[in-house]
Amino acid sequence: MLRPEVLLARRLRREMSLPEVLLWEHLRGQKTGFKFRHQHPIGPYVCDVYSAASKLAVEVDGEFHGRGDRPQRDTDRDQFFEQNGHRVLRVAASDVLRDIEAVVTMIVSSAARPLHQPAAGPPPRTGED
Repeated sequence: MLRPEVLLARRLRREMSLPEVLLWEHLRGQKTGFKFRHQHPIGPYVCDVYSAASKLAVEVDGEFHGRGDRPQRDTDRDQFFEQNGHRVLRVAASDVLRDIEAVVTMIVSSAARPLHQPAAGPPPRTGED
C-alpha cells in the first residue's frame, strides 16, 4: 500500500495547472546541471518542483494563495520545509506565464547557491592551552 502523500502526488501530477505544466516542461528539458522532480512529496506536503541535490522546493502560487486560510497554510508548509533542511522558493503563476525564461533562470540560480555559507574564519581551537 502506498503512502497517502505518494497517492496525492500522483493525483497532482495529473491535475497540474498551466503554469505548473509550463514550468515543468522548461525545467525538465533544460541542461541545467540539476535534476528536478515535479509534485514531489516531502513529509505530509507535496511541492510543485523539487531539486534533491540543492534541497530546493519551488512552489507556484496562483491567485488563490492570498485568499482565506491559504496564506497561513503556505506559511506552515514553508516552516515545515525549512525546519527539515529544505529551502523554499515561491514564484507567482503570473510570472511563469509572463516570462518563463526569467523564472527558470531564477530557479536554477537558487538551486546553484550553496545550502550553507562558508565559515568566516578558521574553526575554534580545541583542547586546553
